[in-house]
Amino acid sequence: MMRIGFFKVHPDRVERLRAWTQELTDRRAEVLETFRAESTTHECAYLLQGASGPILVYVQEVDDLDQARRAFAASEFPIDLQHKQTMTEVREGPAEVELLFDISAERD
Repeated sequence: MMRIGFFKVHPDRVERLRAWTQELTDRRAEVLETFRAESTTHECAYLLQGASGPILVYVQEVDDLDQARRAFAASEFPIDLQHKQTMTEVREGPAEVELLFDISAERD
């Protein structure tokens, strides 16, 4: 299952967000360890310059969405704790988006 989040980013914290995502890349082994706990198979993040400011688009592919949420919420991995703190610092809140198209070959 794919999960996508859209978040407004504090304009003065964009460089902090860039630095953190680079750190995640540099700490790939730790990230992959959290993936195993969360049933995550892939994550990526994009930064868009929207009309009202920067928008973070966060994409996550997981085998079990509930497991991913529970594992992340309860995680004691240092990288997850740092990720939660950094996201709290850089995000303003959810961005309003309009879903135009969503079709999956998977059956419910």
